[in-house]
Amino acid sequence: MKRIVGALLAALATLLIPSQAFAWGFYAHTVTADVAMENVTPETRAGIARLIRAAPQLGTPDCSLASLQDASVWPDCLRGEGWRWGYTFAWHYRTTRVCEDYNARANCSGGNCILAQIERNQRVLADETLPDNVRLEALAFLVHFIGDVHMPLHSGDHDDRGGNAIETAYGNAPGLNLHWIWDGPLAERAITSAPEPIVRRYSADERAELGGGSPADWGRESWQISRDFVYPNAFNRAACDGDLPDTAALTQEDIEAAAPVARQRVTQAGLRMARMLDEAFAPGPLPQAERAP
Repeated sequence: MKRIVGALLAALATLLIPSQAFAWGFYAHTVTADVAMENVTPETRAGIARLIRAAPQLGTPDCSLASLQDASVWPDCLRGEGWRWGYTFAWHYRTTRVCEDYNARANCSGGNCILAQIERNQRVLADETLPDNVRLEALAFLVHFIGDVHMPLHSGDHDDRGGNAIETAYGNAPGLNLHWIWDGPLAERAITSAPEPIVRRYSADERAELGGGSPADWGRESWQISRDFVYPNAFNRAACDGDLPDTAALTQEDIEAAAPVARQRVTQAGLRMARMLDEAFAPGPLPQAERAP
């Protein structure tokens, strides 16, 4: 009976959370795209609009691609056609155990990880000799993966599939998991509780402070946040002091402490996306120093 009641409460909690909060793929991703569009150059906006006209050539009528917002969630929509797009599913993450040294070159055989694919898709997007539909596909993967790499549990892991194996209560909502919480309700809480709008034109100083680094740097940041904040926040202890329990609970105090961390990752993702898009649509070669190893 207790198990049935718990399942019903979890289902009710899910219904009470707005549908847009179900994943970075449906809320935080689109906010990062909005931040990017507020901070790219007019030339980049025009280039994006031109490529989007090639969307029908991609042959994905069930996955809309009519704006940068759509592009930011398009790769997740493709999961409904695993027979066609399954080879891309490993591109959404590249995890390192939080109790091991971070190595950006590990766990990426054949370029099948998020760091390599951010670099590859920016290069494809920048290549004006390629057809528009090829560059549009690269645009969608690029903006989506920039969002994914900023979610800490796409980079940090504690032998728990990036928190997916840790049953976690979110305040009064039981039966969720740690990864899902950081993907969804916590991301929404972080954005909607921001003291000032996240989607806005940022100053040059703000862009310099928050928008720098390479994909490898961003992955390392996420891994370090997982180690130093996400796991300690969930378990009230250091991540690497032995095995962690299979269950956790985030109190309201834990959630309030985590919101600014998640908010900064969303903001950084949007500004870094703007920079990479401007680089791709600018004439001339891409800056070598900004590529991931």
